[in-house]
Amino acid sequence: MYAKADNPRWVRAILSWSWLLPISRIALVSAFLIGGIQKLIDFSGAIAEQAHFGLQPAWMWAVAAVIVELGGSVLVIVGRWVWLGAGGLGVLTAIAMFAANDFWAKAGHDRFIAVNDFFEHMGLIAGLVLVSVLSLHEQGK
Repeated sequence: MYAKADNPRWVRAILSWSWLLPISRIALVSAFLIGGIQKLIDFSGAIAEQAHFGLQPAWMWAVAAVIVELGGSVLVIVGRWVWLGAGGLGVLTAIAMFAANDFWAKAGHDRFIAVNDFFEHMGLIAGLVLVSVLSLHEQGK
């Protein structure tokens, strides 16, 4: 990991902990891991979820979600083909953002919640981009 020289020494020390990056990778994809496992355990529920958000055929979207959530998470965690894993998770997240958080079509408190969820998902996508950039820099060492 790269710690800039203008960071305080204690910050550089923390950012240099060898286990920080692997734990952070797991934390970044934890929602996808849990979601993929839940969808796998309750596949009919996963199909119903996709149908609820208008994604058809719902069974195909459910299969794709399980594959991307579990496969992409594993790739990010193990640090191999991170661009592919994070990219797949990012695309899945973007689809979910627009399907489930259509704040432009809502009003009042529902709009407030949808705006927050939309931009939280955008932040997650940015985190996936950053882990891909970090992986690229690690390969260049």
